[in-house]
Amino acid sequence: MINRVVLTGRLTKDLELKYTQNGTAVARFTLAVSRQYKNKQTGERETDFISCEVWRQPAENLAKYAGKGSLIGVDGRIQTSHYTDRDGKEVYRTDVRIDSFALLSYRNNDANQSEQTGNYQANVNFNAPQEQPNLPPYGGMYANETPANDAINGQTIDRMETHQPADITDLPF
Repeated sequence: MINRVVLTGRLTKDLELKYTQNGTAVARFTLAVSRQYKNKQTGERETDFISCEVWRQPAENLAKYAGKGSLIGVDGRIQTSHYTDRDGKEVYRTDVRIDSFALLSYRNNDANQSEQTGNYQANVNFNAPQEQPNLPPYGGMYANETPANDAINGQTIDRMETHQPADITDLPF
């Protein structure tokens, strides 16, 4: 059976970070997720409010780096639970149990500070923000580089402009 949930949305309020009796961190929060389609009558996108929970070190990290309005991506699974409340009534809950998250915007502690973006993966080994290696962007070149061209007899030839068919005998497969 497959039980996988992937969502991107904004936190509706700051996380409620609590600790169990044995000291395990747990954070519960609500994620506002816009639907892909617009309401035919209003022309606006409707929003779903999804209850989520995250445990252990990822809970502490998410509480530290994310706050109300933060844009996050989460990966997890649907989990149901039930308990008896103070009045003796059975209460059933359905939550998304977060396995990993990606911070798409940081908590903004200073109103004058511009919004920053980053990518943080939360898992048991998450200790600090990961630095992104200095890799070229999609396409394989930096902005100040020029595409590679062939030179024949001192003339530069762009293979894309010659409209010659590719030689498939040179392919390794």
